[in-house]
Amino acid sequence: MTKKWFRIGMASVFLFSLALRFWGLGRFNTLVFDEVYFAKFGNNYLTHTPFFNAHPPLSQYMIGIGIWIGSHIPFWHDSVNGLTGSLRSPWTYRWFNALTGSFIPVVVAAIAYQLSYRRIFAILAGLFTACDGIFLVESRYALSNIYIVIFGLLGHWFFLLALDNQNRRRSFWLIFAGIGFGASVGTKWNGLWFLSGAYLIWIAAWVIHLIHSSLNSKLFFAPSSLKEAGGSRQESGGRSQELEVRRQESGVSTYSPSSPLSPSSQTPLQNLTQLNIFHILFYLGIIPAFIYSIIWIPHLQLDKTYGFIAVHQQILKFHLQLGGNSPNVHPYCAAWYKWPLMTRPMAYYYQTAGSITEPLPVMGPPLPAGAGQVIYDVHAMGNPFLWWFGVAAMLFLVGMLISQPVILWVKEKRFSMPATLSVDTWIALYLVINYAANLLPWVKVTRCVFIYHYICAVVFVFLAIAWFVDRCLCSYYQQLRALGVTITFIILAAFIFWMPIYLGLPLSPDGYKLRMWFNSWI
Repeated sequence: MTKKWFRIGMASVFLFSLALRFWGLGRFNTLVFDEVYFAKFGNNYLTHTPFFNAHPPLSQYMIGIGIWIGSHIPFWHDSVNGLTGSLRSPWTYRWFNALTGSFIPVVVAAIAYQLSYRRIFAILAGLFTACDGIFLVESRYALSNIYIVIFGLLGHWFFLLALDNQNRRRSFWLIFAGIGFGASVGTKWNGLWFLSGAYLIWIAAWVIHLIHSSLNSKLFFAPSSLKEAGGSRQESGGRSQELEVRRQESGVSTYSPSSPLSPSSQTPLQNLTQLNIFHILFYLGIIPAFIYSIIWIPHLQLDKTYGFIAVHQQILKFHLQLGGNSPNVHPYCAAWYKWPLMTRPMAYYYQTAGSITEPLPVMGPPLPAGAGQVIYDVHAMGNPFLWWFGVAAMLFLVGMLISQPVILWVKEKRFSMPATLSVDTWIALYLVINYAANLLPWVKVTRCVFIYHYICAVVFVFLAIAWFVDRCLCSYYQQLRALGVTITFIILAAFIFWMPIYLGLPLSPDGYKLRMWFNSWI
């Protein structure tokens, strides 16, 4: 793919994402789901109304800024309500989230490109992210989760850019990485897992480096006969290396010697060991903590009930009192292991009407069962096939990483490591570590949690399936190329099929049931 077509593709992904988020944005003249908190909180900052917030305040600042700007725009005010505490149009408290969410597929694509310098991989990653339902829903309402994601992803992108540069330019990007990670935590505490993913991939790189150095030093002091045998293996390895490269190009191999002269054989992750403990502690420790701290200043000036330490104690107390992870606490409680296969999505909005022309009530229960001929449902639910294929791709990457040392053990009759990990191995390591960093901390959480808490981890699932499809499309085997095209088509078709429940479009009862494949989805 040429640079021109890559730019056209990225612009198309962004415009597609933008159009979906702004189309019918003011359809429901009410507060949807947690807009009853976040839209009100954003308005409270404008009206100087003190309040307690169970999360760090950054997302509410952003919503408040959007309300202020939207209130000064001379359109979007055809319908208004006073549910935020002031007379506002739904557009005013939603448009900034819609704009912000439109950039998430672009940032995901930028990370994919920075990991591999492969344009098809980047386009696929952006397209798949734009075709996910839960990101679309979260972006269309005054909710907070998209801010965790976009700041966390920006932190990772800046981190990768830093690895791709040297000296002052590296420091410049590391500062921005620290700001991004700090802003993510300043939205919700679970934004910390994005930062922990950066720590873990850095630690993994050093562990690999030290293991390889240790094995080389042992080989250096080995008997001469063993060294000669190792040398003969290297001399006879040219043909096997060539075969490995051919297998990698066909989408089968995960290791090939990297050439420093070929950009396609390089990834910034190979430079992780150029970062020392000072870089990590200062740029990814002190700077995020500083950013997180100053984010609180406007809120603490507004509400002087608690100081900085006390407000954190109150937030922790609030979350500990939310109750166990059971449907008895909330009908949509879903433990972490239910998220990857999407067994318990949740309805953010559900109303029925007698006909399409009948106006929906601003607040109040739906019509009695059987009376409504039209259903309006906004479901916080991912694209099922994107999530399911993505989980399969992530498991494939895990298997790929595990298989490599096993294969080398069998070949060498001892534990060994390749001198240079391939680009795809680094990508697999990066995606698996960051996915685990954003999912596994929830294992120990006993309070009621919901599927939207998976939103930080699932972006790495999108990158995993995009990587797999990219490798299939670049394969020499026609069957693998056909598989890549088929997966892409199914993901796009699934997005179109479930789009009405992402956008809250009117559905007949039969049309609604057609999309609720499992009882646990309702």
